[in-house]
Amino acid sequence: MRSLTIVTLAVTLFFGITINAQTENSKSEIEQITETLMLYIDGTANGAPEKLRKAFHPDFNLYSVTKEDSLRTWAGEDYISRIKVGKKNNRIGRIISVDYEKNAATAKVEIVIPNWRVFTDYFLLLKYEGSWKIVHKSYTWREFPKVEKKE
Repeated sequence: MRSLTIVTLAVTLFFGITINAQTENSKSEIEQITETLMLYIDGTANGAPEKLRKAFHPDFNLYSVTKEDSLRTWAGEDYISRIKVGKKNNRIGRIISVDYEKNAATAKVEIVIPNWRVFTDYFLLLKYEGSWKIVHKSYTWREFPKVEKKE
């Protein structure tokens, strides 16, 4: 009976360590989603359209509301084509939040363009074929806060 207990304990420890090792060596879903969002942030800030193509699904679109209060739909490829290779932009991006369930996620990102605008981007991401892709972006913006100079 004692040898059966030792074998059971050894098998349990072996599989427990194996499962832990797999978990420690693989990236969490949040880390993978964050990497996709950072491809977007880095790609737009550093003139790297290839990073955007890696982050976005090929059929991705952007949506916003115009000053005239109508819906604007923008093809993702058109958006990417406006990113000039190597041209750095004065954009500061940060991830505000990420939420996911199984293979679907939402994320909120803020992009600050000093002395101009602060954009708030809402993303829908899906995981398929082993990686997370941005399939939808809705965004809005507000004027960059003006700082009054004290004399």
